[in-house]
Amino acid sequence: MKNRLPLTDAEGEVRELTAEDLREFRPAAEVLPQFLSPKLARELLTRKPRGAQKSSTKVQLSLRLTPEVITAFKATGRGWQTRMGEVLREWADKHRVT
Repeated sequence: MKNRLPLTDAEGEVRELTAEDLREFRPAAEVLPQFLSPKLARELLTRKPRGAQKSSTKVQLSLRLTPEVITAFKATGRGWQTRMGEVLREWADKHRVT
C-alpha cells in the first residue's frame, strides 16, 4: 500500500481528489458492513427513495433589509430566518385589517 495523502487538512477541508484517489473508492455496500453493524448497514443501503416533494407553503421573494436587521437576526444563531418569519407573522396578526 502506498503512502497516501490525507483527504482532509488540519482545518477539515477536503483536498481535491486525484484519479488515484478515485480508483481506491469502493461501493458503499462493500465498505459499510466493515464499519457499522450489519443491521444498520443493511438499513442504510436499502432505504426507499424519498417521495415527491410536497407543494411549498412559503413564497420565495426578494427583500432588501438593512444590514443591522440582518446582523441582529443572524446573531441569534441557527434558525434566524424562521425567527424572522415568526416576528413578521406576529406583526401581521397584530395589525390585521378586517
